[in-house]
Amino acid sequence: MSTATAPMGADEKRLAELGYKQELNRGWSGFSNFAISFSIICVLAGCFTTYGQALKNGGPIAISIVWPLICLMVMTVAFSMSELASAFPTAGGIYYWASKLGGPGWGWFTGWFNLIGLVAVVASVDYVCATFLMNLLGLYEVHFIFNFVKAAADTNVHYSAHVNFALFAVILVAHGLINVFSSHLVSLFYSFSAWWNIVGVAVIVVLLIAVPSHHASLSYVFGHRDNVSGFSGHMYWFYVLPLGFLLTMYTLTGYDASAHVSEETQGSESSSPRGVWRSVFYSAIIGWIVLLAITFAIQKSHQGEILKSGFPALAIFSSALTSAAAKAVVLISTVGQLFCGMACVTSASRMTFAFSRDGAVPGHRLWRRLSANRTPTWAVLFVCLCALIITIPAYFPDKLGTPVAFLAVTSISVIGLYIAYTIPVFLRWRAGDNFQSGSWTLGNKYKWVNPIAFVWVAICVVIFCLPFEPAGVFFKSGFTWSSVNYAPIVTIATILAVTIWYVTSAKRSFKGPIRTIEDLTLTESLADVSSSP
Repeated sequence: MSTATAPMGADEKRLAELGYKQELNRGWSGFSNFAISFSIICVLAGCFTTYGQALKNGGPIAISIVWPLICLMVMTVAFSMSELASAFPTAGGIYYWASKLGGPGWGWFTGWFNLIGLVAVVASVDYVCATFLMNLLGLYEVHFIFNFVKAAADTNVHYSAHVNFALFAVILVAHGLINVFSSHLVSLFYSFSAWWNIVGVAVIVVLLIAVPSHHASLSYVFGHRDNVSGFSGHMYWFYVLPLGFLLTMYTLTGYDASAHVSEETQGSESSSPRGVWRSVFYSAIIGWIVLLAITFAIQKSHQGEILKSGFPALAIFSSALTSAAAKAVVLISTVGQLFCGMACVTSASRMTFAFSRDGAVPGHRLWRRLSANRTPTWAVLFVCLCALIITIPAYFPDKLGTPVAFLAVTSISVIGLYIAYTIPVFLRWRAGDNFQSGSWTLGNKYKWVNPIAFVWVAICVVIFCLPFEPAGVFFKSGFTWSSVNYAPIVTIATILAVTIWYVTSAKRSFKGPIRTIEDLTLTESLADVSSSP
């Protein structure tokens, strides 16, 4: 007599070898795995929302020339992570890699940086999505409850910030609700999202080429410099321009999602690594195309207005395009950002589930619980609530309405994620030829690819902890707390908190990944017996 237990497939067997039983529903295809990382990177989100950070801190050359150069650096990180994703295809992803290569302590810190970075990504994507949605509603003259038209155009920056925050909370709730439905349904959204990004970018590029009455010159796009940061021009090359790196580094984040959903992906040992590096590669190319299209569309007569805008991309659309074309561009971008935020919640909730499964998060018994459809519902709630909390400073803008809080949250996401990305990369490099690779491997190229990756990230971590404007410099005349880049404060506080916690308590109780399958041979035997007549 047979039972419901079936023999383990290759994916389930590999997962069991790593110490885990199959709990999540393995219904994702290789394309869906790629699609979630591609959706989180989302050039319609990162390229549009942090465009102003590069334009104001460097000018067009920070976009046209610096973008492809930094993309090459990011590819070294992506290739390094792909090799690890193939060797260890688990939902814990980066945290699991560090634990296996360096021990529980390395895994502990990697997991926390990864989790904080993922939560910050959710917060930053959904917050700026709310900004674009508010602008879109204003373009369509939608009036209800908060009077969005007034909010979009009102000179009262505090009123606009409050409306923006309210919309942000609504979007967070919506993404949380969507993510509690079946994993299969959500994966279909991501597949559609990938095509939306590709087709949407194509439509936007065509509009930016065809509609404007004239375009910027090649010399302007590839040679002009701008500095409206408030810092001295003498600081351009070593301080101001590096602040603009945030555009590229923030846009190209979140591709660890392909690793986090590996336990839900078919053929994960090969599908997950391909999802990691391909999502970065294609996003780098598509992103550069759309960034060049936006920059060429800058109208000379509106340059001053554009540089003063909180989100210059929106100002470029409104000044260079017809009303109908501007509406179409903002609509396409907003929908892309909605998909992106939904994917970010999925990735962060899977990381929360995996980290809680190993007892590393307070209240872990609750956060690791699965719903009837085998999705981590409580982990989704945890992520959305934390994202709301860390974005509270955005409710209190500076007097000019500069989105300093948004830039700080984006910095936190970049710092947290990239530190988490490169800790296991360093450990893999340290392991040398003793590392047991999966089917996707760098071979001997790891010897130079890995060091480039973690040295580059170390430089970026320092850059993104710097003040974005003079008013954010401590002990300087004109200092205001609303202008502070609180990324280093959160980063340092996090390091101190998790270090004290680990030394005083977790070091004795936390042993790294907890096996949920003790004996693979016994498990396979029981499965074979149960499935036999």
